[in-house]
Amino acid sequence: MAAQLWLLRHGEAVPHESKPDADRELTARGERQALAAGEGLARLGVEFAACYTSPKIRARDTARLACQALNIEPDEVAVLADGFGREDALELLLGHDDDARVLVVGHDPSFSQVVFELTGGRVDFKKGGVAGVRVSAGRGELLVLMRPRELESLALSALPGDPG
Repeated sequence: MAAQLWLLRHGEAVPHESKPDADRELTARGERQALAAGEGLARLGVEFAACYTSPKIRARDTARLACQALNIEPDEVAVLADGFGREDALELLLGHDDDARVLVVGHDPSFSQVVFELTGGRVDFKKGGVAGVRVSAGRGELLVLMRPRELESLALSALPGDPG
């Protein structure tokens, strides 16, 4: 197996002009997106070895809310705040087993660029959206790209065999 990097873009936040960038918090919609992302990934049975988050409030809160359903605690990593790149992503994966799944919570355009640099594919990364990339020998394969509404539908639906 190969390692997997799962990228969760922070949920919708208050407008740029409302306060300093690092202090922008999630809107109610952004909170729902974060919860749905965690619940949707949990429904898929994705288990993470770790979660790393940008220290910016909107990303930190997205990680905290999403991780409730994933049974992990997010760790803040400064590089996720600004300028997160391919090498940073690979370095975060290095600290784990070869087949580990690692969740990172942060920002665009950095996340779209990381997906491009690993896979060669261009993605439209929505706020509250998730991309999963299988990484081997420094190269990646896009496994999944889910928009917030798809994660919400998944979070609210019962899987076959689920009681509810």
